[in-house]
Amino acid sequence: MLYGLHAVREALKAGNRPLQRLLVLRTDKQFTDVVQLARSQRVPIHVQPLASFDRLVSNGKHQGVVAFAAAKAYQTEESILARAAQRNEPPLLVILDGVEDPHNLGAVLRTAEGAGAHGVFIPERRAAGLTSVVAKASAGAIDHIPVARVTNISRSIESLKAVGVWIYGVIPSASKIFTDVDLRGPVGLVLGGEGTGIRPGVLQHCDECVRIPLSGQVESLNVSAAAAIVLFEAVRQRRATQDRPDSSGS
Repeated sequence: MLYGLHAVREALKAGNRPLQRLLVLRTDKQFTDVVQLARSQRVPIHVQPLASFDRLVSNGKHQGVVAFAAAKAYQTEESILARAAQRNEPPLLVILDGVEDPHNLGAVLRTAEGAGAHGVFIPERRAAGLTSVVAKASAGAIDHIPVARVTNISRSIESLKAVGVWIYGVIPSASKIFTDVDLRGPVGLVLGGEGTGIRPGVLQHCDECVRIPLSGQVESLNVSAAAAIVLFEAVRQRRATQDRPDSSGS
């Protein structure tokens, strides 16, 4: 089940998973584009009273839109790397170690998609999966970025390293600042979960560790904020390379 205007709209726009039916509170201008998208895909539309939405979505953040859809399919490491190759870009990957809060996962997906990352890796156990809450928190980004759910994060890191992806662990105690490393090549960014951060067993598989320098009293940032900062530094570096004049003079 999906709920909220952004989540439902982006699922319809992406077209990656069929919607069985769409429930709307009313069919005024606020819902026009969603209703039109649903009609174009022959999704049955039902106008329902507010009480129906409140029963379906207990937190009340449905915005008067609920859709019943097939579950979001997880991708493989190979398909994510193929996505980067199809774009003729060096892979830019996010690897999450134990992010359990679905709102944090959704926020990371939104950030990663906005930065043009090619995929996100999450563990099967002790971590949030792709739920309706994650879809809502991601503002629909869940339907535009591939997510791989892996049995062993450390093993996946080693597999990525074997094909040339350089793995950076983002931790507060690192000596090197994230802006001082080269993020233009194939890169995987490892970020830890709430409270515990990256586990030592995972950290030892990283090629290098970097930190985000902080000037205040807090010792670390929320995982989605940290992801945004480092991802968009990678974007900045890559764009700077693309925009650099050809030194050969040709």
